[in-house]
Amino acid sequence: MNDHLPPQSDLPDDRLIAAIGYLGILCLIPLLLKKESAFAQHHGKQGLVLLIAWVVLWIGNIVPILGQIVFSLGSIVLVILIILGMVNAIDGKMWNMPILGKYAKNLKL
Repeated sequence: MNDHLPPQSDLPDDRLIAAIGYLGILCLIPLLLKKESAFAQHHGKQGLVLLIAWVVLWIGNIVPILGQIVFSLGSIVLVILIILGMVNAIDGKMWNMPILGKYAKNLKL
């Protein structure tokens, strides 16, 4: 009956809020403010997984030499994933991150 209504991912503020979810602690914005939007929740959960991965890298940075190498390379990968996530959220796509995306799907919030 509501065939004329756009899908959730077509709503501009859902797309923007989903994209903001990839910016560190701001992942809480889509997770708390857009509970009814599966699109925003999906991207918010992926942003949360990226934040956790970054914290793990930061803690691992304590290890001399090897920790700094892993932190540097891991940070580059995470920045690339953040950019890809934001671009896909703005485009309205339900993009799944490689490797870390499966952890985001398993989050129950």
